[in-house]
Amino acid sequence: MEWRHSGSPRPKKLRVQKSAGKFLASIFWDQDGTLLIGYLPKGQTINAEYYSSLLVQLKDILKEKSRRKVTKGVLFLHDNAPAHRALATQKKLDCLGFQCLDYPPYSPGMASSDYHLFPGLKNN
Repeated sequence: MEWRHSGSPRPKKLRVQKSAGKFLASIFWDQDGTLLIGYLPKGQTINAEYYSSLLVQLKDILKEKSRRKVTKGVLFLHDNAPAHRALATQKKLDCLGFQCLDYPPYSPGMASSDYHLFPGLKNN
């Protein structure tokens, strides 16, 4: 039973629309902008194999887009996620010639690079 008087109007029913759901995007960028966005397929979790495949795609894009820029190598910074720390990922980075920069082990949840991708966060 609803708590209403006999003369009150019936409550309107809201239209329910199914959510598009969540998705995970891995974004690789440099000082000039976005290089690669990798969307994780639905139902998968990110692992070293998937992340390594993104690194190979990134290397191909770097060869294609910025051949003249990558003369001294690539300095690469990512956080301490398990897929990033995995031995297979580290071997792939070495194979591709990427030099990894150290990421502090107890750094805040938001990396300073996130403020480049989400400028509205600076104001909050």
